[in-house]
Amino acid sequence: MIEPTVGLIIFIIGVALLFDFTNGFHDSANSISTVVSTKVLSPRNAVAFAAFFNFIAAFGFGVLVASTISKIIQLSYVPTEVVPYVILAALCGAITWNLITWRFGLPTSSSHSLIGGLMGAGLSAAGIAAIKWSAIELIVIFMIISPLIGLACGFLFMVVVLNLTKKAHKSTADSYFRKLQLFSAAAYSFSHGTNDAQKTMGIITPLLFSIGYYSATVDPNNLPVPLWVILIAHAAIALGTLSGGWRIVKTMGYKITKLRPVHGFAAETAGAVTILGASAVGIPVSTTHIICTSIMGVGSTMGASTVKWGVARTIAFAWILTIPAAAVIGFGSFLIIRVFIGY
Repeated sequence: MIEPTVGLIIFIIGVALLFDFTNGFHDSANSISTVVSTKVLSPRNAVAFAAFFNFIAAFGFGVLVASTISKIIQLSYVPTEVVPYVILAALCGAITWNLITWRFGLPTSSSHSLIGGLMGAGLSAAGIAAIKWSAIELIVIFMIISPLIGLACGFLFMVVVLNLTKKAHKSTADSYFRKLQLFSAAAYSFSHGTNDAQKTMGIITPLLFSIGYYSATVDPNNLPVPLWVILIAHAAIALGTLSGGWRIVKTMGYKITKLRPVHGFAAETAGAVTILGASAVGIPVSTTHIICTSIMGVGSTMGASTVKWGVARTIAFAWILTIPAAAVIGFGSFLIIRVFIGY
């Protein structure tokens, strides 16, 4: 078998950061679609604004999400020299599915793409025992629960806001909420960076373990994340956000429901609260799922008919397909890799 070299590890870290970058441009719509569609910020200013808060999230909620991701593949069941190739195959699965869904303008989950890729590559390399199914179970449970929480929070928060402002003139309320939406967009972008950048950290740390970066006393099931890894992961996702994801902005900002500044404020605040809550306890949720359902929850306060549920069904189908599709690509990618490395 061809042993991994330091050069190969650096290359795979580069691929991991490329995934982080695609996560940023794929999910930039999550952060900026509402402020763009309500004309609070221009597209150019919106992406710079979101990228800034994506980066400073490095100094926010710790690395519990990274820890969860790093435990999906049980390193004790995979030969150390094979770990880098498993990570590479997982990234191939995640990036490929991200690009496919980006091409068709579908706001799917980069997080679930990565999780699916890890599952597929791990199964291909070492079978069922290589996967920590308790971690997968937790992720799948919150794959279902977190969008429902986002939907409920969006609806309830919007109801509260409407009751508080029911006597205000529409133009006056819009003026105030255009300003408030800057704060809610900042909170959402911060929460997006907090949860999503950690997923890349969670695949870089096993790579470092495979080349002996950590001392022999470090528990492979509880790897610490170096500061430099935290910073480069947040920098990559911020640069991706700067590049924009305009196809998905159109779907998120215009096709689900018509938004005013008050709706954008409510959706972003509900989404940020949900994601930050998950990040605080180390759960890797889909920021895409949550902001989509938060927008739907807000839109439904204007009547169920105002939400374009046909678009919502298309998005939901892509959500369901993401983990298995990325897993199949990750599984196949490792099968190809193992031919070349002689494993």
